[in-house]
Amino acid sequence: MSERSVAIALKIPDNAAYTAFLALRRLGVRVARVERAQILQFDDGGDAGAAVRRIARNEALFNPNVHELEVLEKNAPRPGEAWIEMLRGEPEAAGGSSLRRYMGWRLYTEGDSPADVATVRAAVEALLCNPAIERAILE
Repeated sequence: MSERSVAIALKIPDNAAYTAFLALRRLGVRVARVERAQILQFDDGGDAGAAVRRIARNEALFNPNVHELEVLEKNAPRPGEAWIEMLRGEPEAAGGSSLRRYMGWRLYTEGDSPADVATVRAAVEALLCNPAIERAILE
C-alpha cells in the first residue's frame, strides 16, 4: 500500500480563506496571508501518476478552470499548515475506499514565511477547528 496526499486549491481568489484571514487578525492571530486547500489522502496502488490523473479527471473533485493540484512530498501538513478532519464517517469510508479528506489551512507571516507551530495552533484553537466535531493535525 502506497499512501499519497494531494492538495487541491483554488487558483482564483478564495473568499473563505480571505474571510478566515480577516477573522484571525481580529482575534489577534498574527498572520499576513491564509491559504486553503482540500487535502486528499489515498492509496495510489503503487502508481502515483495514474492515481493523480484519476483525481484530475474526477469533476466532483477537480475543475482545471478553477483548481490547481499539487502532489505533496509527505503525508503530513506542510510548514505553517494544519489539516482539519471531520470526525464523522465520510461516504467513501462506507464503500471501503481508502480516501480520506481534510481541509488544509496554511498560514503565512510577514515576509511570506510559513507561520510557526504556535501561530498555527492559536489559529486552530481560535477559529479553524471545532473540537466537538473535528480533529486538527499539525506539522
